[in-house]
Amino acid sequence: MTIHPSFPRDPAPARLSTDKPVSLAILAMGGQGGGVLADWIVATAEGAGWVAQSTSVPGVAQRTGATIYYLELLPASGGHHPILSLMPTPGDVDVVLAAEFMEAGRSMLRGLVTPDRTTLITSSHRSYAVGEKEVPGDGVGDPESVVAAAGVAAKRIVAFDMQTLAEKNGSVISATMFGALAGSGVLPFAREAFEAAIRAGGKGVEPSLKAFAAGFDRVGSDKKEIVPKAPGKDLPEPPASVGVAELDALLSRIHALPESVRPMAFAGVKRLADYQDAAYAGEYLTVLEALHAEDRKQGGADKAWAFTEAAAKYLAVAMAYDDVVRVADLKTRAARTPRIRREVGAKDGQILGLTEYMHPRMEEVAGTLPARIGHAIENRPKLFAALDRLVNRGRRVRTDRIHWFLALYLVAGLKRFRRGSLRHEREVEHWTHWLETAREVLPANYDLAVAILAARRLVKGYSDTHARGHSKFDRVLSAVPLLRPHADGGAWMHRLIKAALLDEEGKALDGALLTVASAYEPI
Repeated sequence: MTIHPSFPRDPAPARLSTDKPVSLAILAMGGQGGGVLADWIVATAEGAGWVAQSTSVPGVAQRTGATIYYLELLPASGGHHPILSLMPTPGDVDVVLAAEFMEAGRSMLRGLVTPDRTTLITSSHRSYAVGEKEVPGDGVGDPESVVAAAGVAAKRIVAFDMQTLAEKNGSVISATMFGALAGSGVLPFAREAFEAAIRAGGKGVEPSLKAFAAGFDRVGSDKKEIVPKAPGKDLPEPPASVGVAELDALLSRIHALPESVRPMAFAGVKRLADYQDAAYAGEYLTVLEALHAEDRKQGGADKAWAFTEAAAKYLAVAMAYDDVVRVADLKTRAARTPRIRREVGAKDGQILGLTEYMHPRMEEVAGTLPARIGHAIENRPKLFAALDRLVNRGRRVRTDRIHWFLALYLVAGLKRFRRGSLRHEREVEHWTHWLETAREVLPANYDLAVAILAARRLVKGYSDTHARGHSKFDRVLSAVPLLRPHADGGAWMHRLIKAALLDEEGKALDGALLTVASAYEPI
């Protein structure tokens, strides 16, 4: 998440009045060091002879809410200890520090940020909440609404990606936020006073000072956040697993497609070459070329080749289905452990343990076997049930141990036999039927045909997740005969897809299908 250069900022803020307590609210999640940040601010104030008080209201677990730390600071006066408040009052907070961008939005909803008073210091990165993750589709909150609200709600905003800056300096976000607070100039303390508070903490001093300096300098610099550029027409780097001759052949076929389709087609080729091999990527292009030929016959140029572009995207998704081999492949790649070490902040010399939770069913095991053997097992219910009792149980697998890593590595090696597996046979049957449905509808209802292609996003994952997605996909496509004669059939199909993604059980989809059935009787 980045902030647009026009995001409102006051380059030369006046320091806050000290004739009454200076109030600060910190919104931070577990592991972000919110308590440490509060302690640093208290230590800085007390080191300058001020009176400081800190309280906290814990958030609930599993990222459904942040802990709010509330601080009040006041210069000592007349030898009397002031009575300070224990919790923030809406409309009466001078500084709000949010360790995640949507928490900044929540602080505004709580009334902690006001345009006449509050300086909002927030990281622009996202850490997704449970409510965002549990939605089958895209449940991510819209950050642009926070951007728009902050421009009105706050007196001044300091916003940049503090999480990335902290990670680059080997520390946690609290240190970068502390630097941003010091650099903003809203508190009347010298930089050296803030740094002294970090040193007094005695833990992780050097990394914290580095992250503090990065945050301090970032606020004082003239650098602006960079707005991501729109995707260009140049193709990205080719997949490393594809040879030069194979790459040339694939690229020449991609360049024969319409210009608007090429980036998506290249992404599909790159994904499938990594998923299987260059030949598999070539099979993808063969199917895509046939679909493009149908699109051309139906005047697709006038529709900006929407059918071909949708096919380029969703056919690649369908062909790169998740299976046991794919999971094992991803878990045994050389780049995985270094990435996890970076994510958890493991230092050189520290031992990292990896425990995976796996719950295979006999369906997944049979799907990995050659098609003839898989069918033979499935056609013997007693044998299938006996084998399912053997494999269908949860296991905690230590992939940092050689025997389990080797077991997964061997499963990943089955990639070369994937095309002969029962799962692949069934996936090919499924996407062949899906594409044929779209192709048959194309001459009669172009927009509906495009929407049929988009419905493939409902099928994802493996095991129970895959079964639920298949069920929703079949139910959505059951409306095609009703929608085919109608000009707004494509729009209704997209509504059905959206409804299917709203909940795991498909209750919203049931209601949407009833609406379609009542609106359109068969013609």
